[in-house]
Amino acid sequence: MNGNSIYPARNRSKRLFSEQDISLDAFKKLCSQETSSETYPLASSIEKNVPIYDLSKYALNTSASTISELQDEWYEILSTGPGVLILKGMYDVSIYGDVLDSTTSTFQRIIDHERLSPGVKKGDHFANSGANDRIWNSFSKHALADPESFVKYYDNPWLAHICEAWLGPAYRVTAQVNIVKPGGAPQQSHRDYHLGFQSGESCSRYPQNIQVASQLLTLQGAVAHTDMPFDSGPTRLLPFSQQFEPGFLAYRLPEFQAYFLSQWVTVSLNRGDGVFFNPALFHAAGENKTTDINRTANLLQISSAFGKPMESINTIPIVARCWDLLAAKYKDDGGLSLSLTYLIQTIADGYPFPTDLDHRPPAPSGMAPESEQEIIIRGLKDHWTRDQVVSELQTMKAGWEYPPLTG
Repeated sequence: MNGNSIYPARNRSKRLFSEQDISLDAFKKLCSQETSSETYPLASSIEKNVPIYDLSKYALNTSASTISELQDEWYEILSTGPGVLILKGMYDVSIYGDVLDSTTSTFQRIIDHERLSPGVKKGDHFANSGANDRIWNSFSKHALADPESFVKYYDNPWLAHICEAWLGPAYRVTAQVNIVKPGGAPQQSHRDYHLGFQSGESCSRYPQNIQVASQLLTLQGAVAHTDMPFDSGPTRLLPFSQQFEPGFLAYRLPEFQAYFLSQWVTVSLNRGDGVFFNPALFHAAGENKTTDINRTANLLQISSAFGKPMESINTIPIVARCWDLLAAKYKDDGGLSLSLTYLIQTIADGYPFPTDLDHRPPAPSGMAPESEQEIIIRGLKDHWTRDQVVSELQTMKAGWEYPPLTG
């Protein structure tokens, strides 16, 4: 490792990666590292180089100092470590069992509805179309279909903690449901959004700094909604592969695909477990060899405030659908509790840009106008009605009609 960088040294005299930079031997060397329990003392265990954190050891209101220590380890794992971790019991079934049941049932209703809707086509990333059941933007659809379970699902503090560990505040959550049926084939190994979803030719045109920056703008995750034993095909992983800087180009090459197929590992999951990884980690959904398990996961893609999410989230209908629940929670919690704060961070955008500064100038002596989150919090404190908060958010989104130039 380069002492001045969390990533291996590269030839910085060139703007773009070349074929000479894409060395399978160098990649193998990175992926031959081993995860040490001494590096991650808070991990409950390490399985196949993947640190596992048993969250049943911690209360939902665990102290800020302990959370910070966990986040330090998670950050290290995602950056210079194996690149992937498991949060065992993230949705502890003794607490969230009913929420998981309600949410899974809601997902199935959405799938059934979309299956009957004319003209709805369901493609898939890195897998054959039609092999899986898929819900795009399950985040918004969940909120509109069943706000009660949505609110309880997304106020989970562990989701907020892992997001902030990698992305800091003002992140944006998006989600897609994937159900892989018995006999479902494995995906091709790949890296994820952003550059993982560009063509090879397009990806090659981005300079080295952007190749690295791409993995810093997103956190990939999944919540298991069913048990996922080995034969059901939980995600195949290649620990430490995110450290290979030209990897967004390399994963497409046959020799790298072959190496992945010879070296991947996987860890079984239980219902309610969460897995999170650096989007540059080489990975692939596994083959479902069972005859009776519809492997179901809510795939979470969380974006930095400074990146563009893959999916568009319209906050206004979500807030309108959930406002009475938010207001009731504000009252029941005696104000802006941590749980409510985490929920608002998930529902609304915490970053006020881009915006029309003619229409929404910063407050006097301020640096930025209000974000969606700040408007919602102000509305809760001032006991706004649903119509009031919707109107305020609509005003925020409204464009400005510029007068014609004269003279």
